[in-house]
Parts: sequence; structure tokens; C-alpha cells
Amino acid sequence: MSKKIKIENVRLSYPNLFQKGFYEGKENKKYTATLVLDKSNPKHVAAKKLIDEQIETIYKETKTKRIDFKEDKFCVKEESADFENSWLIKVGNSKRPTIIDRDKSPLAESDEKIYAGCYVNVIIDFYYYDKQYGKFILSNLYGVQFSEDGEPFGTGPVDVTDEFDDIDL
Repeated sequence: MSKKIKIENVRLSYPNLFQKGFYEGKENKKYTATLVLDKSNPKHVAAKKLIDEQIETIYKETKTKRIDFKEDKFCVKEESADFENSWLIKVGNSKRPTIIDRDKSPLAESDEKIYAGCYVNVIIDFYYYDKQYGKFILSNLYGVQFSEDGEPFGTGPVDVTDEFDDIDL
């Protein structure tokens, strides 16, 4: 297992951190999220360098190289149409990660502080996985600390209260 990396102030996307998510209609066996690292943030550039070093170590230890991994089996992605000038890291863990507030107090889903678009600090590492479905380089998520609010991703719930009529009792 590789050395844990702490990355500060990353945007959180697709968080399924309080309960396991669903993939293609089936329950996922992991708590998951996608981390969005800003390529113009010096701390994120430094973290990406550490990530690249860990992945290079995995290549050497497993006698593999980047070309051996299909795009969907590699957890680090370059920017996408939704996230320009960013690196994306898909993280997960079969055990629920530690989720805390700025003061290190535990957070619950009902606190509504962890959402797609907020900024968090995370502890992650990387590992190699070779099973019947192919070779993977994946990332473990150990902990999430709320850092600050951000613009929420997506549209959120729509209030349609005014579209209903009053009902006489």
C-alpha cells in the first residue's frame, strides 16, 4: 500500500460518503466521490506530483505502464467538459471514511455540510488491483474534512409550492 496523501481545499463532486451509492441501478459496494483538483492551484499541483510519483511506484512494482490500463480502470483523469483546467480523482472505500467538520467534530448527513461543490480536505492513497475484470489503479478515501462552502453543482431541488392550490378542509 502506498503512502497516504493529504490534499487540501479540493472540490467535491458526486459524493456518496454517508451511504453507499448506486451504479447502473445496483448498490455500489463502496462509499465514493470524485475530487476536483485545480491545475492553477500550487498546492494541487504539488499533490498531483505526489500522486504521479505513487503511481510510478505502482507501475514499477507491478511491471505495468499507463498503456496497460483502460481509461475506465484508472482513477486519475484529466479535465472533462464539466471541469476544465482540472484533474479528477475517483476515490472510494468499502469502509465509511471519517467525515469531520473544520473543528474535527464528526459530521452526519443531516448536517448538510458535505455536498457536491463544497471544498474539503481529504486523505487518500493509491493501489493496484488485478482481477477478472482487468487491471485497475484505484484510490482509497480515508477521511474528509469540510473546508468551506462552494457553489453547489447541479440544480438542486425545485420549489413548486406556489403551483398547488389551497385545499379546503
